[in-house]
Amino acid sequence: MLEIGLKHTSELTVSEAVTAMTVGSGDMPVLATPMMMALMENAAMLAVRDELPEGCTTVGGHIESSHLMPSKIGDVVRATAEVTKVDGKKIEFKVSACSGDSLLGEGTHLRFVIDKEKFISKLG
Repeated sequence: MLEIGLKHTSELTVSEAVTAMTVGSGDMPVLATPMMMALMENAAMLAVRDELPEGCTTVGGHIESSHLMPSKIGDVVRATAEVTKVDGKKIEFKVSACSGDSLLGEGTHLRFVIDKEKFISKLG
């Protein structure tokens, strides 16, 4: 059952593949903001995955986050998402990312519960 308080933490080690230089969001060898936000989305998806009806998943609808400090190659980054509101098929999350004791970013994320087959069938 989807409920407030469901939480998950996803982790990645910063590698060249997720740097701003590689993904094209900047020209520095640090964790790219879009990759930090993708890790936050992953944590949110996994926080509710086991509570969804058979054949359903969630898709992102909106994400807003600060990115307060850089992370170098080799740093371990942990993103946590916690459900703050459930309104039918709409799920709101508080998200944050940390490396060690340092807060890298925080914000909010919105996901929608969808039927996988119906969603794909609309793509033509």
